[in-house]
Amino acid sequence: MNTARARRPAKHKPKRWWRPIAIAAAIVAALLAITAYGYSQALRDPVVRSIRLAEPDWPSGAPPIRLALMSDMHVQGPDMPPARLARIVARVNELKPDIIVLAGDYTTSSYFATRTYSLSDAVQPLAALKATTAKIAILGNHDRDDPAESRAVLESAGLTVLENEAIQVGPLAIGAVHWGLKKALKRLAERQGTKILVAHSPDPFARLPDDVALMLAGHTHCGQIVVPLIGALATGSKYGRRYMCGVVQRPENTLIVTAGLGTSRLPLRFGAPPDIWLISLEAAQVVQAH
Repeated sequence: MNTARARRPAKHKPKRWWRPIAIAAAIVAALLAITAYGYSQALRDPVVRSIRLAEPDWPSGAPPIRLALMSDMHVQGPDMPPARLARIVARVNELKPDIIVLAGDYTTSSYFATRTYSLSDAVQPLAALKATTAKIAILGNHDRDDPAESRAVLESAGLTVLENEAIQVGPLAIGAVHWGLKKALKRLAERQGTKILVAHSPDPFARLPDDVALMLAGHTHCGQIVVPLIGALATGSKYGRRYMCGVVQRPENTLIVTAGLGTSRLPLRFGAPPDIWLISLEAAQVVQAH
């Protein structure tokens, strides 16, 4: 007699048909959350960063000069309509600068732009900028399709436009690079006082002579999208991250690169919030930027 027990049929586990759907939903939710965060960072009020720089040849008894640096407005929808730029202009005016410098790129048309604006509409809010001494603008790479028109529109907003030129502003000589660095430096050398060079890109800093005390630039957006543990995905500079953002100091001169205000390609920012720099030039000791 066979006493072996009959085997019971194996139980089949029910298929978890909902798991792939749940995983896909979680991935989509995460991507939406990341995108929403990046968009909110692109829309945030700009950080005001400040630094005080001592200038050895500053005239005795002369008061400090407060210079505000703005760049890369990139007026477009959805993240930088003219109304938002107008609010930023009001914030800059609250800083009561003596000089305002605009380092280029007033409009753009990125992959995900929901609306584009004419250069006149984009620049119109800048007419409300207030500075006690000077309002200076240069052209960026997005403004060079028709540089004559760009210059005319900026000048109609009350801005002094410099292209490989230099002007005297009190104890300062301020020059601007358009395409040719040599020509800009030649014009700057003809002026007296503490020398400042404005360029859209920070790249000319690699060839900046020692007699130019300060260089101001934008263009890089400080990387715009800076991934933890990886860093900036792009900088727009041939030197990579070397001159990408903030303050770069050498014994004889200083570079300040702003993150700018708008966005390019994607209306997102991660780890590189929009900012404005307020620079105090004086005959005092250097104070760390913050």
